[in-house]
Amino acid sequence: MHQEIRLHGHLDDTIEYFAVMAARDAYTRYFFESAGDSLRFFSPGNEFVLGREQVQHRGNGGSFCEYMFGVDQPIADLAKTDVRNRLVLYGAVYKDENQLEFTGQTEGRNSYEKLFFEGNALYNCFFFLTGSVAGTLREQQENIARLLGKTLKRSEHVGLGDDAELIDEIYSLLGHRSSLYIIKLINKKHKAYHDAFQELYFTYKSIPDEEFQALQRRAELWGIDRYQQERIRIDVMYKHPDNQRIVDEYKNILIDCNRKGSINQPENARLTRLKTLSVRNKIPSALFYTLDEMLKHDKLVNLDEQDYLAETRQVLEGIFLAEAQIDASITAEDMKLLLHAKRQATENRDHTFEHILLETGKACDEKIHEGGDLAPLEHFSYIITYFDRYDNAYAHINELAFMENIKYSEEKIRSLLGNKKEFDTLDPKLWEELFFRQIFENKYLSQFGRKKIHCLAKGLKAIEESRLAVPDLLAQLRAIEAEENLYGVLLTHVKERIRNFYSRYNTRTEQDALMQEIADELRNKGLAVGEIPPAMFRDVVVNIKKEAIYLHNLLPKIVAERDVALREDFLDNSGLDRFYVEELEREYFELNNLDMEDLYLIRKGYAV
Repeated sequence: MHQEIRLHGHLDDTIEYFAVMAARDAYTRYFFESAGDSLRFFSPGNEFVLGREQVQHRGNGGSFCEYMFGVDQPIADLAKTDVRNRLVLYGAVYKDENQLEFTGQTEGRNSYEKLFFEGNALYNCFFFLTGSVAGTLREQQENIARLLGKTLKRSEHVGLGDDAELIDEIYSLLGHRSSLYIIKLINKKHKAYHDAFQELYFTYKSIPDEEFQALQRRAELWGIDRYQQERIRIDVMYKHPDNQRIVDEYKNILIDCNRKGSINQPENARLTRLKTLSVRNKIPSALFYTLDEMLKHDKLVNLDEQDYLAETRQVLEGIFLAEAQIDASITAEDMKLLLHAKRQATENRDHTFEHILLETGKACDEKIHEGGDLAPLEHFSYIITYFDRYDNAYAHINELAFMENIKYSEEKIRSLLGNKKEFDTLDPKLWEELFFRQIFENKYLSQFGRKKIHCLAKGLKAIEESRLAVPDLLAQLRAIEAEENLYGVLLTHVKERIRNFYSRYNTRTEQDALMQEIADELRNKGLAVGEIPPAMFRDVVVNIKKEAIYLHNLLPKIVAERDVALREDFLDNSGLDRFYVEELEREYFELNNLDMEDLYLIRKGYAV
């Protein structure tokens, strides 16, 4: 068993020290002396002096402290999750990037300001020893690195508390005739700032402005510069248990990418997902900026992908973070983001989106097969359930909007109501954003398609508010369908009548006569539809006039001059359905033996 002698004191109102000498016969040793303003610790061949402004040392040993988050670390240390502490051995220099070389030049000095600037802002430990190592100073330092290096860099006992366990841990590695000397220096003002900020942060997380301003005034009173304040705050925030797991996972991904020299899309998605989780958990972005700067995140990224695909990867990669004990459950915001991404992928006919889903599903299956956690599969199943609801609703709504002569049913309406209820739990605005806003903006939505979709949207809301029954909504939709069918029949027969019988239709009297002729013809063909609504008939006639103007006056000019603007102006203001006009254009080009490629270029907006 070893014995310990401890010495505790204060150099001034800033620096506090603890000195420990451990040996089997420590009580018979003398290891320090006071000389004026200095305090000297010594053993054969070694010396460490605490002066008024600086420390001096010669002999073997070095310094160690816990890494503060944000302090530059060698990649080798960052990559090892169990490395916690910074170790500096006197006379050791890096010859190459990763090659440590020892020299006999171990004598040196350091100001207290620089010591707490380069090392830990709160405390730093210095050590030397006798016994267990022999030879020249260079050989002693090499032996110390082999004997104690691994332990000193990984010990969990390096900190502000009692050093008894640290002494036990280190001394157990030394020979029975060895003596160990450790001097710990504490910056009292930095520690006071650390403790005050930690109390505020762990209490509030989002610290009230008045509390933070009061802390800043105390920091100014203590003379703590802004850089040290920032270091201390970041370290406190990192060590909060809710923050550390997410930041460590982010760091580990970045380290792997740094080793490879690049970041692929799934990795970048996972990094971004972790940042998203950090916002949810109120983790300061400064923690991530620090890592990005240290590991050159921006220089590794070379990705070219649609934003909605990148966001999809972020959320889907995030479901695997549960393996790192990180709460990566799918929130309502996540699900909304995924649904909007699916909508964009559908509109763009982008199969990459489905490929990402397949990759994620495969990854879930593989992890389950390997005996992994079921949480990722549960999260993925939750997502897929909403995607199935989206596909179902999208199909039913678009069928109604863009297809003619369909037989809508109560079953489809009830299905839409069920899906709407689920989407409303995410966000009451989501249903309209996903399914109706885009349809109403679609240039190919016909006048009757618009009527049906407007009726559906209004009817679903009325049913939810118990102001309408499902059969009543179905009756309204079928009435619009009947109106659409009648319009189509009238348009076909009126155009045919005008073309074959040269019927006149300019005056009101001529239009009334033409309407009677059409009614008689429909009855004779067994297509009797009752009374023809005069308003609808006049709409048909007006649209035929617009069609004639377009075909005989505007389209020849559009083709000759590639006047795309004129075409778009007519389509936007004529009230004719775009799809119907494009059919007229196709017929015009075929009838006049024109090159269809020219028509495609005009439609794509290529002007002269």
